[in-house]
Amino acid sequence: MQIWSQAPKNQTIAKYVALYWLIEKTDEDESNHFPKLNPEPATHLILCPPQQRYSYQTLPTESKGKGCHWLYPQQQSLQLDHSERFIYLGVKFHIGALYSLNVEGYNHPTLNRAVNADIDQLLGTESSDVEQLIELGRTEPYKCSDKLDELLLPLFIKTNEDQHSELTRKALPLLDEYPISELGERLFCSQRTLERSFNRVTGLTMKQCQSMNKLEAMLEYLYQREAVDIDWAEVAFKFGFSDQPHLIRHLKKQIGLTPTNYAEQRGLTIDIYGGVESR
Repeated sequence: MQIWSQAPKNQTIAKYVALYWLIEKTDEDESNHFPKLNPEPATHLILCPPQQRYSYQTLPTESKGKGCHWLYPQQQSLQLDHSERFIYLGVKFHIGALYSLNVEGYNHPTLNRAVNADIDQLLGTESSDVEQLIELGRTEPYKCSDKLDELLLPLFIKTNEDQHSELTRKALPLLDEYPISELGERLFCSQRTLERSFNRVTGLTMKQCQSMNKLEAMLEYLYQREAVDIDWAEVAFKFGFSDQPHLIRHLKKQIGLTPTNYAEQRGLTIDIYGGVESR
């Protein structure tokens, strides 16, 4: 399975886009056919061949379709269908970035959905251009990233920046460093003002976003270790849980697995598609 990710070089784009990524599964790959994605507070624009199917399932709902699509922030883990060969070229936006962008047809905030994307209208390209871009990503990641910079730049020429987006942008890097109750004081505003601005820009509460970030960091930490080497009491302490039962309840609620089940299955793809390959 081929996987890569690259940060945009253009600084105007980098303000709104975290990274570009590609994942490809061929007929020879024997990866998990039905991996899961952990909850994700960011939006992804995913480019793929027009007849390629996608499916994101959280019982009892499912988002499915063909071709290029938006994957909006997800508050629960999703099960994918990777039983057939596929290739995805993705754009991962910073959390809340779509609030500031003029994307036609987008109703902000949109959560827990995947919907088809009209790439021709969005980027001024044709289907053949998208397929050429995907092929470039397959063989030359750096050139593909440069081309994405070129195609996306017109989206960022006119943006809607206001006090809500600016305050949220300042708060985001602090979520993993300080208690949420302290952030209003640190940003010289009332806690209520901060909470309202954050929810308006991201569609999420700061607590929800912080929880997703912590889960992401913890799963990546666990992914890098063999099951026999994991000390769950130590993990609970490291990631700020009151005790091991608290950690067990959290994992069960967020991804539907107990720590032991997770250690045995390792069925998650870290950081949506653009991170660590699922086993």
